[in-house]
Amino acid sequence: MNLQIQIDERNNKSIVHLSGEIDVYTAPELKDALLPLTKIKGRILEVDLEHVNYMDSTGLGVFVNALKLSKEHESKITLVNLHERVLRLFEITGLHKIIDLNNTIRGVDE
Repeated sequence: MNLQIQIDERNNKSIVHLSGEIDVYTAPELKDALLPLTKIKGRILEVDLEHVNYMDSTGLGVFVNALKLSKEHESKITLVNLHERVLRLFEITGLHKIIDLNNTIRGVDE
């Protein structure tokens, strides 16, 4: 399955809607779309994973890299609407303790 990426811009906030699978084949596409957004000082990034039903360790690596860059560039990244399988991956690896995960935000609440 492919990965679809849609980015909505609202003031100083980017909402990244993902759909499909994040794996070794699709992670480079996600990296190319996501990482430049983390380099904008003060940018708020919300990554909506509601339609992502599978992610492997390659996807985790992209999000860890995005988190590091966001801290370096004083931006903020939050992952929202994670399916239980994807959330478990963050929990098993302990990444849920360092990456902001919020399963209640829908991304268009403004």
